Amino acid sequence: MPIEITVLGAGREVGRAAIHVKNLKDESAVLLDYGVSFDEEDRPLFPLAVSPSKLKAVLVTHAHLDHVGAVPFLYISARPLLIMSRLTAKLSKLMIEDMIKISGYFLPYEYPELIAMLENVKPIEIGETLEIDNIRIESINAGHIPGSIMFKITMGEKSILYTGDINTIDTRLIKGLKPQNIDADILIIESTYGLYDHPERSRVEELFIDTVKSVIEDGGNVLVPAFSLGRAQEILTLLIERLPNANVYYDGMAKEILNILLEHREYINRYDLLLKVYERFIAVDKTTLRKKICKEGGNIIVAPAGMLKGGPALYYIRRLGDNPRNAIILVSYQAPSTPGRKLLTNGVIEEGGSRIRAKLYWFDFSSHAGSTGLFNVVKSIKNVEKVLLVHGNDDSIYTLGYRIKDELGIEFEAPANGQTILIK
Repeated sequence: MPIEITVLGAGREVGRAAIHVKNLKDESAVLLDYGVSFDEEDRPLFPLAVSPSKLKAVLVTHAHLDHVGAVPFLYISARPLLIMSRLTAKLSKLMIEDMIKISGYFLPYEYPELIAMLENVKPIEIGETLEIDNIRIESINAGHIPGSIMFKITMGEKSILYTGDINTIDTRLIKGLKPQNIDADILIIESTYGLYDHPERSRVEELFIDTVKSVIEDGGNVLVPAFSLGRAQEILTLLIERLPNANVYYDGMAKEILNILLEHREYINRYDLLLKVYERFIAVDKTTLRKKICKEGGNIIVAPAGMLKGGPALYYIRRLGDNPRNAIILVSYQAPSTPGRKLLTNGVIEEGGSRIRAKLYWFDFSSHAGSTGLFNVVKSIKNVEKVLLVHGNDDSIYTLGYRIKDELGIEFEAPANGQTILIK
């Protein structure tokens, strides 16, 4: 029974993940993620088009915008079933609402389409299985952010495992993807960091804490710009464990996401630490408090945006950046052309802007598996006939792909956007 797999997004690029899977025998089809990326002027870029009325279901792995941000567009003219975890549904609503506020002028959908999308959610939890007509859908922990899942889809005699974004290490926030008794004919796997491994997390955490302590003990303030979903809460749980008596503040959408995570205990690895964050650290809810924090010394502020493209982090950096006793500690990937990348490379956050005099640091707290982790995931899946590498640049894809071919004897493909792979 032939199956067509068409890459609509994340083909030889990171972001706007979208994979269309179609059974040619009965024309049944599912869509795996439908996300957005952003251009240099922060305008959303959508995946290639798909006919939503012909979809049996849309399967969303997690709530980051590069995997869910385009989904409301499918609900303008149709009402396909939407399968995701309950937590992903809650977080997706918040993330997409924020994008509508910021980028609404450039979006082909509005708030009513988001509501229609949420009305068609059929929740699936980790370890559960759903049957939709002749399609079997299994959910497996992805280890990326709370609520994130991989999907194994079985159509007739063929099975496809789609990872979305994955991580193989445990953090305080979420347990990583572990080798399991999984088999699949086709593996579609991310390759974001197929080129290299991340440093050992315990060492990164130790250096991060030592750096924070040295700054606040010298009377300076520490600003930690962090992604509002996942990274901010991970940093806060690390701080509550290692520096429980420090003056720690958190701001922006990281506050709302923390509250949502607290309502979904079953997804959190160290719920006790997350609860302590809520009880002991201070959520910033007034401009007067922001001003007070900046005037005093010895404070730690965790605030989005992780790449300094907006959010309260910009408020703090403009008030703390001119003092060499303060520090700005970046803990997220800094994409080219973002203010965060400009800060690391040129010492400014905008062309012609004032040079930042605060100390600058970057630590690798990635929530993606590194090269060895990705390879080990491929190695652990049984009976794989072919691997499709997506969500990575060419260097990452081909470095990982040739290692898979040479060491495991499994053929790989690196499809571009718009390319279709026929599975017989």
